[in-house]
Amino acid sequence: MSNRRQFIRRIGGLAAAITTSSLADLAARERYEMLELQRGKAYSANDKIRVGVVGMGIIGVRNTRTFLELPGLELAAVCDLYTGRLERAKELYGKQLFTTKDYRELLVRPDIDAIIVCTSDNWHDRISIDAMRAGKAVYCEKPLVHQLSQGSELMRVQKETGALLQVGSQRVSSIVYAKAKELYKAGEIGQLNSVEAAFDRQSVLGAWKYTMPPDASPDTVDWQRFVRGKDKSSFDPKKFFWWRNYREYGTGVAGDLFVHLLSGLHFLTDSLGPSRIFATGDLCYWKDGRNVPDVMTAVLEYPESPQHKAFQVTLRVNLMSGMGDTATTRFVGTEGVIDFGWTDFTIKRSKIPVAPGYGGWDSFETYPLSMQERIRKQYDATYSQADRQAPALSDLRYAAPDGYSDSKDHFASFFAAVRKEMPVVEDAAFGFRAAAPCLACNESYFRGKVIHWDPVQMREKNGRG
Repeated sequence: MSNRRQFIRRIGGLAAAITTSSLADLAARERYEMLELQRGKAYSANDKIRVGVVGMGIIGVRNTRTFLELPGLELAAVCDLYTGRLERAKELYGKQLFTTKDYRELLVRPDIDAIIVCTSDNWHDRISIDAMRAGKAVYCEKPLVHQLSQGSELMRVQKETGALLQVGSQRVSSIVYAKAKELYKAGEIGQLNSVEAAFDRQSVLGAWKYTMPPDASPDTVDWQRFVRGKDKSSFDPKKFFWWRNYREYGTGVAGDLFVHLLSGLHFLTDSLGPSRIFATGDLCYWKDGRNVPDVMTAVLEYPESPQHKAFQVTLRVNLMSGMGDTATTRFVGTEGVIDFGWTDFTIKRSKIPVAPGYGGWDSFETYPLSMQERIRKQYDATYSQADRQAPALSDLRYAAPDGYSDSKDHFASFFAAVRKEMPVVEDAAFGFRAAAPCLACNESYFRGKVIHWDPVQMREKNGRG
């Protein structure tokens, strides 16, 4: 009873703290404590949240495994368009598990409280909208939408229905990014002026050429439902199982990889998004029928706002890089750099001396000797020896506890929001603000032009999107 009263006091106090501010603004320690309490809470059978998962591919299986580690949750049903994945779901979670190839059968079930959308990108908007209209809480994998034109309707439906929707970009719930935000807001790297990220891969599977099941056929795959009636071509197993490689069903490297960085970036800086976007690239190596680039570089210009000064973001992906599998995310400020790892970061701080120095690339030597002496005396009179020394600053490092999972925290945040114990951390507007610049990278690449984006109104400035 004592432990229970202590739990109630702590969770109540933390919940009260977020009634006037978003969960994103809580200190990293408070976020971790709140989510730790959520993970350890006990629920009765009547308090369980019953979940339906749509899409049991790689992400669907991984997400199911993750959220079932949390208390008070039950997998009620799954949907997938491939028979083999439905069979595998029953092997994993019991023969009694309800399975279907039609996601609408999950939406009409009154015993399902929440829907997790893990499908190909071309289905994200439709399933999320239908689920919200059916009164379900929705967790939709990133990117939130497949096309720029789909964002406005999805946000409108969320507003009209009042449904709870959270997008699956886990950096928004990461205690690592929460701590980095604290230090960034405290001015540890000065004024942010650029962000650099690179994702390099050197493997067949890393280029989305996954193992194909030998029974793939129109008999085991609902091809017509997959293409939403928009593709009149015959069944193509590569397009179904390797959908990330086709712009008709996926969003390529931008929607799959860039969106992670932008979600974390927007959370950390409170940015609404870029105003100018340009991307270039090519299909350099994987000549396997795909129609999206395997190398892409994008430059995004973030305008000055009440939250921050203007800064630039450079993103790069290479799906066949001689550097191997590497990832870099770096926030560069005027007085330091934040280098992110998967579950940690290091801040390297550096400040220039008070004294500016004189000369520069031997320019001092081009002046007459009398002028050199005059400048030297004036400089010596103005600045002390201490002024001429750069401050000695040590590095700062933060690492999450061993075994930490930001994905689990993201699901903990979502289900806590479903229980009305805390606000959702990444709603439709936040999710679209992160996804839209990535989709605009694709638009820039395929249209060969700079995309001018309105980050406030969330639309292309020339009227498209």
